Amino acid sequence: MTNSLERAGRDAVSQNVQGIVQFLQQHPPFSQMEPGHLVQLVEGCRLAFYPQGSRILHPGDGRVQEWFLIRQGQVRGERGGADIPASEGLDTAELELWPGDGFPVAAIVGDRSTRTTYTAVQDTFCLQLPVQQYAHMLQLSEPFRQFAFKGVSSLLGQLHLKVQQSATVSLGAQYSLDARLQTLMGREPLTCSPDTTVQAAVQQMYQRRVGSVAVVDAQQHLLGIFTLRDLRNMVAQGQPMQSSLMADCMVPNPYSLPSSSTAFDAALLLTQHHITHVCVVDDGKLVGVLSERDLFALQRVDLVHLARALRQADSIEALQAQRRGIDRLVDAMLAHGASAAQILRVITQLNDHTTTRVIELMLAEHGDPGVPFTWLVFGSEGRQEQTLLTDQDNGILFQADSAQEAEQHRQRLLPLARAINQALHQCGLTLCKGNIMAGNPRLCLSAREWHGFFLAILRETDPENLLKATIFFDIRPLWGADNGFAHLQAELLAMVADNPLFQRMMAQTALEHSPTLGGVRNRLEQALGLAKADIDLKTQALTPFVDGARILALAHGITEASTLERMAQLAQKGVIGQPQAQAWSEAYNYLQLLRMQQHRRQAQAYQPLDNSLNPASLNTLDERILRESLRQARQVQDSLRLRYRLS
Repeated sequence: MTNSLERAGRDAVSQNVQGIVQFLQQHPPFSQMEPGHLVQLVEGCRLAFYPQGSRILHPGDGRVQEWFLIRQGQVRGERGGADIPASEGLDTAELELWPGDGFPVAAIVGDRSTRTTYTAVQDTFCLQLPVQQYAHMLQLSEPFRQFAFKGVSSLLGQLHLKVQQSATVSLGAQYSLDARLQTLMGREPLTCSPDTTVQAAVQQMYQRRVGSVAVVDAQQHLLGIFTLRDLRNMVAQGQPMQSSLMADCMVPNPYSLPSSSTAFDAALLLTQHHITHVCVVDDGKLVGVLSERDLFALQRVDLVHLARALRQADSIEALQAQRRGIDRLVDAMLAHGASAAQILRVITQLNDHTTTRVIELMLAEHGDPGVPFTWLVFGSEGRQEQTLLTDQDNGILFQADSAQEAEQHRQRLLPLARAINQALHQCGLTLCKGNIMAGNPRLCLSAREWHGFFLAILRETDPENLLKATIFFDIRPLWGADNGFAHLQAELLAMVADNPLFQRMMAQTALEHSPTLGGVRNRLEQALGLAKADIDLKTQALTPFVDGARILALAHGITEASTLERMAQLAQKGVIGQPQAQAWSEAYNYLQLLRMQQHRRQAQAYQPLDNSLNPASLNTLDERILRESLRQARQVQDSLRLRYRLS
């Protein structure tokens, strides 16, 4: 009976090879395979039918003999039990698989039984390929092999390459944000020794027509840099150039990057530190100097000029006008194939520059309150993950020796804080509806009061305090001296580490926004009817990554607030596996990119910005990556369930 069913399954495939090939070509990685290789794959398969509710594959079936590819229907994979190695990081897991999905790769590669039970959710047809032929296809087809071993990573690579190729056609290959500095250095840097006179150095700068000279020792170790900006300062102060030595006039220990860094890294460094040149150093030795002009000649993403314009704006109105350039900058970065992480950092940094300049302008207008303070930012700005759709989450930290002195300082600071909040609102950083702003007396606090604020959150595990933790525990100082921030942050981490119950409650709350793994295809079908088909990219897709990284980072003493950096440091500490961290980071990046693209489409159509995505608008590749990314979001939550023993 079994042999006759297998023969019937092979006959069904042989009679419809072309139709199956056309079906597969709609799904990556098959859409990237050579036609001849794809035909070989199909011809080696048989077609099998599984009625709704029937078991397709089970751990008790022994060593896996075939690879399954869903032709029609839906399959659920459920994994659980004590036989799963702890190294896999999950106690239970659930997968929703659809046409174009294959399984079980890990078991085939490991030459073992599967650890997952696969069941037909609806009547399902599967193409089944013997493991020997599957192994042959891995050797034969690079796209097939890449997807088998990298999964969503290979799809993201295809998507990024597609965007980069589009940018190359329209802008030229030299405009890539990911260009390495070693490819951008066209000539030897101008150097001199510390005992060179300024006059001699300036003459060399004039002859070479460059705006800087690097100061090095006999072994080419970088000591300092001297630029035209430094020359202007000397002239303004009346310093003599003939007798002054470079050792006394250079900027010592200048900012530098290795040649393996990217043009984006260099542009970001120029923006962060308000400098005009980046030294390129390998193994402690100078190998090049890049100016902002060098970068602009290679890139039309004018990040540094926009940042400088924001920092030098002489009024709130001027800031408003300059900030219109942020949308154009984001458009250009998307066209260049920039990653979501890069774009989020740029938006946050430009918002930081805006905030810094607003504080300076308001201090000039309202006068110095006479109380040194630190401007704190929370939430997405604290994580440096702001999008074009954002509002204010900020507060003030100051020092006071008593409650009475704290109240006196607060009353002096609040008028200024409220003026800053209103000016930021004018600049497009809207007022927080929940009043999480420095102008709120409850968030303009001394270091001692902030300690009490955090302690109160941790003492009572009610919904309000758990919500506060998701905002206030992503914290970063933006402006002003430390004023005890580093000590306060260390105290916060210690309090969280010593309170496993609160960690558990945070983890329980993080499970409330669970992504629906099978929801994409269902929503595509619903889009043809009356049911709402949208996915909220923020709450249903991104929040599980943000929440999971926050909880684990706080529990393990990680001070970094960025979600991606938290994941990287968790992997370094061995809290999560390196492959797991990479998969989570890639999925998070992709979801942020989808969100960013949606915001730009809405802005260009003069529509309100929101986070609701209709999956029907996605192409096949994007749809596949979205489903893979949502699976990763679910795995983050499964990891929390395991660690905190949650149901």
